[in-house]
Amino acid sequence: MSEINNDFYDALGDGWYTKSDHPIALLRAENRLRVPWILKTIREHFVHPISIIDFGCGAGMLTNALSQEGYRVAGIDLSEKSLLIAKQKDATLSVDYRCASIYAAPFPKASFEVVCALDILEHVEKPAKLMQEAARVLKPGGLFFFHTFNRNPLSYFLIIKGVEWCVRNTPPNMHVYPLFIKPKELAALCKESHLEITLMRGMRPKFCSLSFASMLCTRKVSEAFSFCFCKSLATGYCGIARKSETKLP
Repeated sequence: MSEINNDFYDALGDGWYTKSDHPIALLRAENRLRVPWILKTIREHFVHPISIIDFGCGAGMLTNALSQEGYRVAGIDLSEKSLLIAKQKDATLSVDYRCASIYAAPFPKASFEVVCALDILEHVEKPAKLMQEAARVLKPGGLFFFHTFNRNPLSYFLIIKGVEWCVRNTPPNMHVYPLFIKPKELAALCKESHLEITLMRGMRPKFCSLSFASMLCTRKVSEAFSFCFCKSLATGYCGIARKSETKLP
């Protein structure tokens, strides 16, 4: 198995927020769909104030958006250079950014009402350990938001080869196929960590759009590029799991 390449994040700098000729622009497009969904779900389940942690927060695209809504937010990541950009982009100056492993978050158990793990599960060798740590820092009844990629020939073709072909400057081994996770596998990992999935749905680009056609021609991702939710879990998928409120021994 090829080793996953997580080092390229260190070289992005402001490109986290500006590059159009790099797959990081696809991540920005995903967040334009996911952030409003996460915020809406949080408002429906909790009353202010609550605490949220983002596992693998990168340059703070999600964390900073949550902070601007008035939530107490923390973000952990191993890329110190990405965290520096995150801090620079934190308009509230309130996000608790820490350079730390998602296998050992530097917070006590039951510290947060919400844990987010977007675009991180497919970048780690031990997703079960990540899930266990997410459950540890979650309060009973808390929500776990996730997004990752299914493992099948279609996802390999679209997520790995398609991005390499269609977006310039795609880093080698940005994704490796064996680390993709089938929905049933993710459900089993959640169950092992006493997290019950309450929602799972697909996410895909809007293929019939001018911005998608433009990407195919220019190998750049415009700010008009967009994703949508869908029923199929064949490629990218996201969802929510809820921590059991039953006290465990």
